[in-house]
Amino acid sequence: MLLSKVAELSSAVVTEVEQAVVGKGPVLRQIMATILAGGHILLEDYPGLAKTLTANSFAIALGLDFRRIQFTPDLLPGDITGSYIYNRNRGDFELRKGPIFANIILADEINRASPKTQSALLEAMQEHQVTLEGETMPLPLPFVVIATQNPIEYEGTFPLPEAQLDRFLVKLSIGYPSLDEEREILARRRKRRSDDFALSPIIDAATLLEMRAAIEDVHVDPDLERYIVELVHATRQHSRVTVGASPRGSLALLKLARAQAALEGRDYVLPDDIKAYVAPALVHRLILNPELWMRAGTAEEILTGIVGSVRVPVVGGR
Repeated sequence: MLLSKVAELSSAVVTEVEQAVVGKGPVLRQIMATILAGGHILLEDYPGLAKTLTANSFAIALGLDFRRIQFTPDLLPGDITGSYIYNRNRGDFELRKGPIFANIILADEINRASPKTQSALLEAMQEHQVTLEGETMPLPLPFVVIATQNPIEYEGTFPLPEAQLDRFLVKLSIGYPSLDEEREILARRRKRRSDDFALSPIIDAATLLEMRAAIEDVHVDPDLERYIVELVHATRQHSRVTVGASPRGSLALLKLARAQAALEGRDYVLPDDIKAYVAPALVHRLILNPELWMRAGTAEEILTGIVGSVRVPVVGGR
């Protein structure tokens, strides 16, 4: 598939999702880039800002099988992965697959479940497989986890372990709509005369896999690879950071920059493609000094400073 076709189809998918999610074009394009890069997405924001609607809308527009898992304190790992159930008629155990066996998984309010249950997603997110009773079963491809969590509801929640946070390619925020955007939300609801949205699939699973394969042809200048490494290395040297981003953070920036270039129909990466994803790709991978844990926005400030301090290489096209 040509990269121009990747850009055309991606734009059509985002346009379809925008029928349901009003005024969030930049975030929707970041989500599309993450899906093209083959990564998982963590949406952290206040309740009622269309996190669940966004995940569901993308599943429909991408033509993918979708499952929603509501995470609660009493949720068990077997409720996600499935388990073997004794069949009295046959006199043996049969596998009942859990909701994890789908293309797009919405892990709603993921931090309300216990760490034991959260860990049920680790193998699936990294290896795209599930192991039950010693038997390893592949998950359908493409496989994307879109998790949501509400930052203000700390009571009754379990913070995500660093190992699981590192599995998410990006951490994004939807944000409040502007006055005009919120008026548009009301106007569209009035015209629909229903809470439901009528969205149509634009592509299917096979097409998405072709689009992902095409991104591998996007050229990255060696100087830009060094720029990525220097940005990530700077997080490890910062005085206000206890643990910086791992090489997985470097790989995340590389994948996202190539996906961003493909979204714009280019077969080469520019420095701006990398800068655009420094915060989304690295903000959840930093462990700050203890005295900074409760200060909102500190990690973003640190990353903004790092982007401003690391020299940007001058590169041309391919």
